[in-house]
Amino acid sequence: MSPRKPARESARAYAPASVGNVAIGFDILGFSVGALGDRATVRRTAGAGVKIAAIRGVVADLPLQVAQNTAGRALEAMRESLGLDFGMELELDKGIPLASGLGGSAASAVAAVVAANALLPEPCSQLHLLKFAMQGEKVASGSLHVDNIAPSLFGGLVLTVGIDQPRVKQIPVPQAVRAVVVHPHMLLSTREARAILKASVPMQDFVWQTANLAGFISGCYTDDLDMLRDSFEDVVIEPQRAALIPGFTAVRRAAMSAGALGCSISGAGPTVFAWCVASHALAVREAMVLQFARHELQCDHWTTALEPVGARVEA
Repeated sequence: MSPRKPARESARAYAPASVGNVAIGFDILGFSVGALGDRATVRRTAGAGVKIAAIRGVVADLPLQVAQNTAGRALEAMRESLGLDFGMELELDKGIPLASGLGGSAASAVAAVVAANALLPEPCSQLHLLKFAMQGEKVASGSLHVDNIAPSLFGGLVLTVGIDQPRVKQIPVPQAVRAVVVHPHMLLSTREARAILKASVPMQDFVWQTANLAGFISGCYTDDLDMLRDSFEDVVIEPQRAALIPGFTAVRRAAMSAGALGCSISGAGPTVFAWCVASHALAVREAMVLQFARHELQCDHWTTALEPVGARVEA
C-alpha cells in the first residue's frame, strides 16, 4: 500500500482505448490506443452504494443500473472488497464507440476504479485495480479476461498471464513501429463474436499459433522487424471471425501490400489494426480505409505510437 494521504471528495480519470488479442495473443495480449478513451468522474457520497448519475459522449444509452454497467460493477466490486464506509456517484464521458472492438467497456471500468482510487486515503495497487475492473468487464463479455483492461490500465503492449492471480508484463515495442487503427461504422458485439468460436483447436494450429506468439514477443524484445512480420499471423481466431467484418480479407491484403508488418482484427472487431514502420503508416491507413469504402463502410482512423502510458487521474 502507498502512504496515507488526505481523502478527496471527487476525482476524474482517463483510460485509453485498447486493441485486444493483437492477432496472436487471444485473451492475453493487448495494447493501448491513447488517441481516444473514456473518462470517469467519481464522487464520495454519504450513502452505502454506487449510483450512476450520468453517461455522456459518443455512447449515452448505456445502462444506469450498476449491476449492468461495467464501470458501475467495477466500483461495486471495489467497495465490497475494501469494505468502504462511503458510497460513490459516477459520471461517465464516453469517447470510445459502442461495440467497436476498442475496449470501451474495459476503459469505462478502468477509468472508474482509477478515479475512485484517488479518493482513498490508502490507494490500492494497480494489480488490485485490475481485479476490480475485471469484474466490470465480465458484465460486457460474460467472462473474465484482461487483454483490454490491462493495456488500458498499464499502457503500451501488455501481456497478462492468469486470471485469479494475474501477472502483468509490459512488452517493449520497437521504436519505429506505429499502430494504424481503423474503425468501420458498424456494430459487432463481443458476445456475438465469442459465440462463434470453436471449443477446440487442431494440434497443428496450436503449434503454429504458439510459435507465432513466441516469435512475436521475441521480435519485440530484440527490435527484429522481420521476426515480427513473420510471426504476425493469427491462425486460430481470425479465420473464424473474418466473415463478421465485410471486406476484412481485402483490408488485410491491402495493408500488407502497403508495407504493414501485420494486420488483424482488434479484439472482437469490427475495428481492424495494422502495425507498420512510421514511414509506411499513411499508405497503410489509406489502403485500409479505401477497401472498407469499397464495401460501403465509412471509417474513423487513428495512427499512434505504442507508448507505455495508461490510465491516469486528470483532476
